[in-house]
Amino acid sequence: MSDATALMHLQTRAATGHAPLLPLKVRDLVLRFGEATVLDGLNLDLGPTGCTMIMGPNGSGKSLLLKLLHGLMQPSSGRIEWGGDAPEQATARQALVFQKPVLLRRSVAANIDFVLKARAKDTGGLDALLEHVGLAHKARQPARLLSGGEAQRLALARALATDPEVLFLDEPTASLDPASVLAIEEIVNEARARGVRIIFVTHDIGQARRMADDVVFLHRGRIAEHCAAAEFFPEPRSAAARDYLNGRIVV
Repeated sequence: MSDATALMHLQTRAATGHAPLLPLKVRDLVLRFGEATVLDGLNLDLGPTGCTMIMGPNGSGKSLLLKLLHGLMQPSSGRIEWGGDAPEQATARQALVFQKPVLLRRSVAANIDFVLKARAKDTGGLDALLEHVGLAHKARQPARLLSGGEAQRLALARALATDPEVLFLDEPTASLDPASVLAIEEIVNEARARGVRIIFVTHDIGQARRMADDVVFLHRGRIAEHCAAAEFFPEPRSAAARDYLNGRIVV
């Protein structure tokens, strides 16, 4: 996104009466489950635009970090600030899409209509949104009959219907076929182009190379490195990241 587009985005948000959610500041973040420390002393700064990929081996804490940032969990210690606000104050201006979407037992259109009414938003753009994600022809079909890729596109449409400033994605394309993966990526890239801040957990290195502006690499519950994607992929600084990108088991 150009500087001019980013400035216009921030000015538009300010005109709504809300201060911008970003930058994000994470300081000394710790998460413990009993005696086990699963996230240990995380410090992170993210700016107002772009796509941040959170990567790392299984068990490194990627999904837990996403839930903490979105206010679904509370840290054991440390702080998270969205433009100076705590996560619970920012949640209504964010959206989260999980790996396995949980859809209402209603029609495709009704899934989005429900969210719009719950947020007191205009339902007039529902048809255009379904067209945008390629589901207009299935608007009256029960959501439970959708394929995996279609269900994830509906979950994305439902999230974007709330006009979020930040969109969290927790491995949304895992187990999907290549065509569905590219369809999801296109929707996410279009949202980013409109100024939505993307924070995306993935194990798909090719996807991260295609989409990331910067990469946060977690290892053993800590941030092993955070840098621009153009620096991370050709020359990762940490041994754990080098092993990960080369397909070796990281422990």
